[in-house]
Amino acid sequence: MLTGLSCQNGLTPEVRMRRPVVRKLVVPAVCAAVVSVGAAAPLAAPHGAPDDRTPKVPVAAGYGGAVSSVDADASAVGIEILRKGGNAVDAAVATAAALGVTEPYSAGIGGGGYFVYYDARSRTVHTLDGRETAPLTADSGLFLENGAPIPFAEAVSSGLAVGTPGTPATWQRALDAWGSRTLGTVLKPAERLARDGFTVDETFRAQTAANETRFRHFPDTAELFLPGGDLPAVGSVLKNPDLARTYAELRRKGVDALYRGDIGRDIVNTVNKPPVDPGSGWNARPGDLSARDLAAYRAKFQPPTKTSYRGLDVYSIAPSSSGGTTVGEALNILERTDLSRASDVRYLHRLIEASRIAFADRGRWVGDPAFEDVPTKELLSQRFADSRECLIKDEAVLTSPLAPGDPRDPRPCARGGTAAPTTYEGESTTHLTTADRWGNVVAYTLTIEQTGGSGITVPGRGFLLNNELTDFSFAPANPAVHDPNLPGPGKRPRSSISPTIVLDRHDRPVVALGSPGGATIVTTVLQTLTGFLDRGLPLVDAIAAPRRAPASATRRRRTSNPACTTAPCGSVWRPSGTRSGRTRRSARPRASSACRAAGGSRRRRRSAGAAARRWWCIRRGRRPRAQRPPSVHTERRPGEFSGAPLRVPVHSSAVGVSWVRKTSLPSCASTVTRPPSRTRPSRSSRESWLSTSRWMVRRRGRAPYSGW
Repeated sequence: MLTGLSCQNGLTPEVRMRRPVVRKLVVPAVCAAVVSVGAAAPLAAPHGAPDDRTPKVPVAAGYGGAVSSVDADASAVGIEILRKGGNAVDAAVATAAALGVTEPYSAGIGGGGYFVYYDARSRTVHTLDGRETAPLTADSGLFLENGAPIPFAEAVSSGLAVGTPGTPATWQRALDAWGSRTLGTVLKPAERLARDGFTVDETFRAQTAANETRFRHFPDTAELFLPGGDLPAVGSVLKNPDLARTYAELRRKGVDALYRGDIGRDIVNTVNKPPVDPGSGWNARPGDLSARDLAAYRAKFQPPTKTSYRGLDVYSIAPSSSGGTTVGEALNILERTDLSRASDVRYLHRLIEASRIAFADRGRWVGDPAFEDVPTKELLSQRFADSRECLIKDEAVLTSPLAPGDPRDPRPCARGGTAAPTTYEGESTTHLTTADRWGNVVAYTLTIEQTGGSGITVPGRGFLLNNELTDFSFAPANPAVHDPNLPGPGKRPRSSISPTIVLDRHDRPVVALGSPGGATIVTTVLQTLTGFLDRGLPLVDAIAAPRRAPASATRRRRTSNPACTTAPCGSVWRPSGTRSGRTRRSARPRASSACRAAGGSRRRRRSAGAAARRWWCIRRGRRPRAQRPPSVHTERRPGEFSGAPLRVPVHSSAVGVSWVRKTSLPSCASTVTRPPSRTRPSRSSRESWLSTSRWMVRRRGRAPYSGW
């Protein structure tokens, strides 16, 4: 699921004169959307699971903050924090903790992630690398047995695959640096959610069924996720009292309970001696994690990557993730092409070829910078991109694996060198985006790698351990080529995670986004950005567009059938489907701007976004004099106005949020869909969005407004 947010400022003189009319017209749209979100994402259900019969809508509106995630319960937790005065960082940590309850196969305190933060006061972007690390005893032969690589399936469900978790340290460092609440405060709603339980949906049951066999290898996992020995029934309530107690311990003792305390001791024992059912016949290889590994772990502050594209600044995460460099290089390659005027075939061809080139370069050059000499600056230079862009021909197709370029000595159209190896990355991750009333924005992607991670649950603790170390290369694919992604002591495996925040020339947010999907994260984020910024697609359409990726990004899921019969020279594109990235996006409104969020529907049917409103009392066109606390459930009184709307998708696996000018506010359709682009969406794009929208502006009993 992808989440995002975008904003534009200002009112023309003509609109200022018509301001009272604008207010009257926009109120119904804002109210309808906000009330529907309040229903979809109840803020604080005190007992039991939320009512699954609540209606889902694609976009919701409000003002004062936003939370967008794959799950309604998790989004509600984030909104609860915002309502109580917390900021975007507080809400992000609270939402992530809740996802550890409702999305345990994709996230949790047994994993890691990457955190990107926009500070509205300084108008700067900061990042945290919370990637898992290999044990200090690991070496390049970690996954070799008798000189040969261990079968991937055997490596995944073993102690060998488990890296030192980074998620709790990421939460603590983010809160210490930018938060306004303590860890104990923001974990409280997730603790309650774990104790009271959540409603099982079709997706959760399907994910459990797909992992049922390996879950049965581990008694603690089977007891938690296969209650009574059977798959959880859709509509039943799944409770996790062990995780509730673990969160309670973290609230009392802080993250030292994991990195230097009892929780950490239990993790070490589980990794080094996986609790396997003797009757299963499964050989879960032990790991070599130690208390020293946990005590030595640090979530790292580091500068973000920065790429200029179409006059905007694109910020993302630097290595150890390859997301920022790979998306950035691809954008630089596409900078010279006018994608707004390109045909659909030429647009997709250029997108895929730019991705193919960027993947080739990441495979050769990107690894953990603490161990490898990563030329990040050179990879993101326009000079290097220009030297690689000339490889793309409209009448021909590059083939994978493609030889990498040399960013330190870029030569136009150079084809020298040997192709670097590629590694497989699990496609189950989750992303969330939050924004607060002060303008701070968080894009946070967290993961335990495979769906269900290693499949190993820490006994009595209620969370799964990651299998992130399988993101390392098991062995050099070509001895002649240095592989920067081989295991090493304390090393972080390469990732494709790409949480991204785009700023305008005034260093204000335009859009914030991220996605799960393994290596397809890069192409999902890239395609959503270009669809939104270049193709003039509404945010929701850019997210929902069929996904395409080069075969090099989907090594184990490669398709033999082209996704487009008109592809030039038989390009093989990865067709969209349930295994590609699911984008989520969100951001924050300013006093003179409106915001919107949008989402796709590729992942969980209970995916959700929520908006907190700040009501303004409008009297005779003057500025607001009174303010009521944000609430999604408060009914509008005559004469009240919600201010600039913040739209957040609810029924989505991909979510986006964007800022719009108040000049668009009379039109519900345009407030939701008009991005900052040179071109207008096609009629089919507009109809595609309007057909998914469940609310429209009604004016004096007339039909919903559907114009632009």
